[in-house]
Amino acid sequence: MKTRKRVFALLLALLCLAGCGGGGGAKSLTKTVRPAPVEAGLDGEDAAALAGFSLELLKENWKGENLLVSPLSVLCALGLTANGAKGETLEQMETVLGLPAERLNAALAAWAAELPKEKDCRLDLANSLWVRDDGSFRAEEDFLKTAVSWYGAEVFASPFDSAAVREINGWVEKNTRGMIPEILNELRKETMMVLVNALALEAEWAEIYTDSQVWENQIFTTGDGVEQPVTLMYSSEFRYLRDEGAQGFLKFYKGGRWAFAALLPDEGVRLEDYLASLTGERLRQVLADAEETEVHAAIPKFKGECSVTLNESLKAMGMTDAFEAGLADLSGLGVSELGPLFISQVLHKTYIEVDEKGTKAGAATAVIADAGSDMPGTVPEVYLDRPFLYMLVDTGTNLPAFIGAVTDMS
Repeated sequence: MKTRKRVFALLLALLCLAGCGGGGGAKSLTKTVRPAPVEAGLDGEDAAALAGFSLELLKENWKGENLLVSPLSVLCALGLTANGAKGETLEQMETVLGLPAERLNAALAAWAAELPKEKDCRLDLANSLWVRDDGSFRAEEDFLKTAVSWYGAEVFASPFDSAAVREINGWVEKNTRGMIPEILNELRKETMMVLVNALALEAEWAEIYTDSQVWENQIFTTGDGVEQPVTLMYSSEFRYLRDEGAQGFLKFYKGGRWAFAALLPDEGVRLEDYLASLTGERLRQVLADAEETEVHAAIPKFKGECSVTLNESLKAMGMTDAFEAGLADLSGLGVSELGPLFISQVLHKTYIEVDEKGTKAGAATAVIADAGSDMPGTVPEVYLDRPFLYMLVDTGTNLPAFIGAVTDMS
């Protein structure tokens, strides 16, 4: 405990120096600081709350087109931010995120501690704080302690000049292994802090597809009945998913802890109607109830990237005050001479590539804080040749790190 106190005293001293102004680019204030060991687990109730948020995030942002979001990335960025919120602002954030801030810190830290680190299935997660370094802003001690202790966040003091955007984007590119080359276009003079999460998944299938299993010139039919050419990868899997109105399967990555999960609405059931009926609790139950039986499966080869601003969807979910200057109470983040802090933007970008060998996926989320005032007797077939829901799932918790919808292969 004494060692941790000395570490944070040093961190705060550095921040005080950073607040005196300066130049020469961002300065890392936490190179020698390490997060505290996690002594918390992720229980079923907390996991259900995170699953609920994951599904609502997809629903609120899906407009009928291909979409991929990373609930894990968004939860980390907003969970970190929630530690600086107070009053009604905090209550709204906790309601939307599904857990009180303290429980969310522990749940995310416990989940992060169990992320796969093997060569053939690896998910790396990183968090950072970028603090304006011109004397106009002072970060709060308790918030910085939480950021480092629970989120392992790196803290950088930056002049927020033209080079700072390149530095933040460079950090994101590095921590997504090049899959997300940038998250920001600019930093405004009112911006006091940027809270960033980045994650990257590279996973090889437990059983790689052979050439004979990969068929070109197959047909994918959109919800409007348009037929599109697609390459399908066929296999027999042994975890069958069944829900009211949909069926699917799990295809495992090496190590067996992580899997590609797909749910295909039944013939005549639109994807949007199925999604509207689905809850986070039911989704986790469908995954947990995976039946050990053969299923003939087909996954299309695809890749894509998405970029969304989450402001409006988070407001629709109930997190309104945090975005309103004069209403937001983010005083736990720090104090600015320009006035109280509020969230001006929540930016989110994702990338995915699914092929014969496995899956690559990356995500980044930035919170910008500104100042101002079944089928018995037969082998089921689940061929993803029409709109479907998919996830990259931690099978230990039945939580998706990524969740998306595919409606178009053009």
